[in-house]
Amino acid sequence: MSDDDADRRPARDGTAPDRDGAAAAGGATAPDLDRAAAAAGGATPDQAAASDRGAVSDRGAPPDRGGAAAGPGRASAVRGDTAAGREAVRCDGLAYAFGGTKAVDGLDLAVAAGEVFGLLGPNGAGKTTAIRCITTLLPVPVGRVRVFGHDAAKEPMAVRRLLGYVPQQLSADAGLTGRENVTLFARVFDVPRKERARRVEQALYAVDLTDAADRMAKTYSGGMIRRLELAQALVSAPRLLMLDEPTIGLDPIARTSVWEHINAVRRATGMTVLVTTHHMDEADQYCDRLALMHRGRIRALGTPDGLKSELHERLGNGPDDPPPTLEDVFRDVAGSGLDSQGGDFRDVRSTRRTAARLG
Repeated sequence: MSDDDADRRPARDGTAPDRDGAAAAGGATAPDLDRAAAAAGGATPDQAAASDRGAVSDRGAPPDRGGAAAGPGRASAVRGDTAAGREAVRCDGLAYAFGGTKAVDGLDLAVAAGEVFGLLGPNGAGKTTAIRCITTLLPVPVGRVRVFGHDAAKEPMAVRRLLGYVPQQLSADAGLTGRENVTLFARVFDVPRKERARRVEQALYAVDLTDAADRMAKTYSGGMIRRLELAQALVSAPRLLMLDEPTIGLDPIARTSVWEHINAVRRATGMTVLVTTHHMDEADQYCDRLALMHRGRIRALGTPDGLKSELHERLGNGPDDPPPTLEDVFRDVAGSGLDSQGGDFRDVRSTRRTAARLG
């Protein structure tokens, strides 16, 4: 089958692919990526012109960081003031088990459009399983998952067209150049052939990899590999960017660089970001709201500042006591001992392999 035939073929769920260059069912537009490229550090003339033709998309401003945290015990991450039309992700009673082990146990979660939402928790808390259910990589046997109103179980192809996903494990092919890696993802995500080269160039420019685009990926540093994977996720112009520990194994400078590019794209396109991380400083600095998972359930919810303030008040600390950190909140929810950490041998091996390859 030729590329042109592939571009014309219907999607598996019976809907025709979106031919305007955006993700079907409404993703960021090509000019949005132009503006992201400009935000990443100076646009080319064509990209600057595209940026000038329209204002930055605003699909939803993030909530106030000063909001209150949820109370202790099991918290629901469904905000009462989040209208259905403003939700990027909603999970109601999501449950998933591996044999007799419940990985996700009645998860209620709502992510507002346009915010950066952090999903925190120890290894084995159920974060990655929840992410995989939202991305349709795993089925939804119990409960419901919706992405911009689309049911993940009933409309998986529609959901996939809205997503960009950077998994914890490496997704870049060391035997391809950076440009070839992004082009491959452009074909997988059904980017129209006539727009493919331009969209690939935009995605590479947005993450500052234009100069290294024709080098083999195996020559990239850890930070460059993560930025390449970000470009792979952005080439389809997603409305929702899913990041599963995007800075694992990176040094502080590379971590900052990855987040700078994520934020530049987010500011330019208004996309929603759902991220898991074990770096509390990243969650504190970059996330609008956080949910802390433990043993398959959400145990605390709120803004970083709100969660810290709630713990400070609950502990009865005085004004002269040092304020709690987000790590203190994490320990309060999940415990502090090695024996309390979940995950199995495969989880540990996978994480260490990824960290070693990026390092």
